[in-house]
Amino acid sequence: MSNNSHHWYGFFLSIMTAVLWGVLPITLQLSLVKMDAVTITWYRLAVAALLVFFLLKSRKGLPSLKSLARSHYGFILLAGIGLTLNYVSYLAGLDKLNPETAQVLIQVAPFLLMIGSVLFFKERLSRVEVLGGVVLFLGLLFFFNDKVSLFTSGEMSDYALGFFLVLGAAFTWAAYALSQKLLLKQLTPKQLTLFIYCIGVVALFPFSDLSQVFTMNFIQFIALILCCLNTVFAYGAFAEALNVWQASKVSAVIATAPIFTFVSVEVATLISPENFESSQLNLISYLGGGLVVVGSIMAAVGKNREA
Repeated sequence: MSNNSHHWYGFFLSIMTAVLWGVLPITLQLSLVKMDAVTITWYRLAVAALLVFFLLKSRKGLPSLKSLARSHYGFILLAGIGLTLNYVSYLAGLDKLNPETAQVLIQVAPFLLMIGSVLFFKERLSRVEVLGGVVLFLGLLFFFNDKVSLFTSGEMSDYALGFFLVLGAAFTWAAYALSQKLLLKQLTPKQLTLFIYCIGVVALFPFSDLSQVFTMNFIQFIALILCCLNTVFAYGAFAEALNVWQASKVSAVIATAPIFTFVSVEVATLISPENFESSQLNLISYLGGGLVVVGSIMAAVGKNREA
């Protein structure tokens, strides 16, 4: 494959990931009507684990535990717990927020990964990355400009609780990603995700109510299936994009995911107003959302620019 073909293939995979992650909050929110966050996450991880297992088995690529050192087990467990908590806390937060807010706030996660890389891997941040982080957090302040009273009141509001749950999801995603960074020297991305999905399935099973699936109507059940497939295809496209394209470019394209969330919410509101409603954001909030996307892109391409 030529360099030009690699470029367009990498771009296609990256934009596919951004679209899938952008529309994911819509299907998750539909599923949350009749199913709790833990049970949805169990179904997502279980379906993903089965599909990845059969894919690796067909290619004779199943991981071998014997090839791993004892120290690797701890990082696999940390990655598994980190991603599982990320899924659950993001869903629990989404249950109290609108999709656009949750998607904008979760953009903090890649920046936390950069900070973690500095602390644990002694990487250096470029000036563009630092500036990107400043723009991102300035964007968050603008985005939540009309919600300050919900955080400063004496009681914890549902909105504030949702905010902190999604912020917690960003921290746990960073812990997962830092652990993954260490383990990808010993395992392929698919082998590692199989371990991670299996850890989540085992950990969440005692807290899941699998019978909730029978209370769903047709649309909610289809939404759950789409959530499960999204888990596999989005992460699969993301991993393949990193394999054929520069990580900074992949990250920059994926940072546009909130745009697809904003668009998909508007489309969903037009198609099914009984299930969705527009967020009624003010102009400053829209400006803040744009700054968050710009800051994420700057942070993603910063290292590549000054390398």
